[in-house]
Amino acid sequence: MMEGKPMTPTGNLTDTAPQDRSIYSEKPALEVFNNPNPSRNYTNSIEVAEFTSVCPKTGLPDFGTINIDYVADQTCLELKSLKYYFLSFRNRGIFYEAVVNEILDDLVAACEPRFMEITGEFTARGGLSSTITATYRKEGFEFQP
Repeated sequence: MMEGKPMTPTGNLTDTAPQDRSIYSEKPALEVFNNPNPSRNYTNSIEVAEFTSVCPKTGLPDFGTINIDYVADQTCLELKSLKYYFLSFRNRGIFYEAVVNEILDDLVAACEPRFMEITGEFTARGGLSSTITATYRKEGFEFQP
């Protein structure tokens, strides 16, 4: 065993850790791909079950689930880039309301959907839990699921 280096059952922990730690702080570009059925209105639902950020008042971690529901227009969100996008919040001090609205703004800018709704369900702290919802609808778009 090498002294001073954390070990896992398979070797040195630093060998398995990502070398580029900027993925946890810099907001990466969101990637999209062509909608395979742009003539059809259908809902794409994505759940981010392990969302983390930091309370800007206390510095304590915040945890929650972010739900994304959208009707794509010409492009869809690519999930790997979305995963790295959400990792960029893990060390940021940001209020729940700001998180949900920033996510909506960023995702709408990336994929220009017909409709999008972001819901953040944040875990209880001090007996209080919060659910924040923000919605975007392209002008003139009507969709009745």
